[in-house]
Amino acid sequence: MDLSKKRALVARTLGIGKGRVMFNTGRINEIKEAITKQDVRDLVANKSIFIREIKGRKVNVARKRRRGGSIRMRPNTRKRDYIILTRKLRAYISEIRKHGSINNEEFAKIRKGIRSKIFKNKAHLKEHIQIMQKESK
Repeated sequence: MDLSKKRALVARTLGIGKGRVMFNTGRINEIKEAITKQDVRDLVANKSIFIREIKGRKVNVARKRRRGGSIRMRPNTRKRDYIILTRKLRAYISEIRKHGSINNEEFAKIRKGIRSKIFKNKAHLKEHIQIMQKESK
């Protein structure tokens, strides 16, 4: 008993999906004889054809929007600052070494200090070098 054509007719007539159409198994003969849309409406009124409830769907809750802004921040400024300071200090200590103010051991020690961010700026480095020279004398 293929009632797929009747199911499609009912769905078209009532404006519902085919999956919602159910037939009363005791009145299948009446359903087979239905040809017109009016016949389908009558069968629905006689309870020969049932319509399932809509299963429904969980309501989608709208996500909260993040507040936008027009502030444009330059990314990774910490790294940029480190590079600028390191290059400045390394250039300074290499000049001092050329003039002979510090020896290679002190140079290596200071360079490690620059790498580990011990010195905040060039003035701080100069103070440190003066203290080292006083201690070595």
